[in-house]
Amino acid sequence: MSHSLFVNRRDFVKTLLASCSAISFATPAWSLTPSSLIKKTIPKTGEQIPSLGMGSWITFNVGPDTQLRLDRTKVLKAFFDAGGGLVDSSPMYGSSEEVIGHCLEQLAFPKGLFSATKVWTPLKSRGISQMENSMKLWGIKRFDLLQIHNLVDWKTHLATLKDMKEKGLVRYIGITTSHGRRHGEFAQIMKTQDIDFVQFTYNIDDREAENQLLPIAQDKGLAVIINRPFQRGSLIDRFAAHPLPEWASQIGCKTWPQFLLKFIISHPAVTCAIPATSQVSHMQENMAAALGPLPDENMRARMITYCNSL
Repeated sequence: MSHSLFVNRRDFVKTLLASCSAISFATPAWSLTPSSLIKKTIPKTGEQIPSLGMGSWITFNVGPDTQLRLDRTKVLKAFFDAGGGLVDSSPMYGSSEEVIGHCLEQLAFPKGLFSATKVWTPLKSRGISQMENSMKLWGIKRFDLLQIHNLVDWKTHLATLKDMKEKGLVRYIGITTSHGRRHGEFAQIMKTQDIDFVQFTYNIDDREAENQLLPIAQDKGLAVIINRPFQRGSLIDRFAAHPLPEWASQIGCKTWPQFLLKFIISHPAVTCAIPATSQVSHMQENMAAALGPLPDENMRARMITYCNSL
């Protein structure tokens, strides 16, 4: 495949936006059928959720700007139109939770929503207040998943979360790490604590989680959410100048983002990956990665070898 056939997705969006005064809610660029979206099972309950969710770090931190909120509402609509479910946020992400709540209200709170946020503060009382505030910002009565962000005061908050779960105030509880550190402590919590979900970084360039975290998740029956699937966009930038291998079509990949996402969600321990985007076209492109066949073990090895060669 020649380089001329490649379209850098950022350049594509700039061209698209230059020719359109606004992005409509209408026909998507990708043929997405929500019912055919690949789903994964939450081990503790058997419940299935779409294998691609949505992150909100940076992308939904747009404050009160009316136009930017409208744009994010369109992004969220594209997500649900494609069959998406899990939306992940945190009090750490500036105005993201408030903006998500606004967007959900504009969309009449889609039935497929799997709401996931985090507690990110020391002390029990502050944690409880923060989680109550998150619920108000989202405009919902109960979160599907509450996570302890980067293990901040995790022993204190885990006791609170367990109590909330027993009372039916949250459906699932878990822990997260987003900076690649403290994997030893993280693994120990996975082994010893009664939790349902874990969230950490894993992508074709950063596969450290294969050594310990992913195997433990499989052994303990924990659902796994993957953050930073594109390494903050650096992987897309790195590979965009190179041709997508022709054999990528065997697993339904038309673009590098889809290639990178398919690698992640094909791991048997991974439940859901949460790429973040502020563009409708990117959302549609990303969600299309959850359609069609997933790479098997041999194909995954081939994908790694090819990427390492670039």
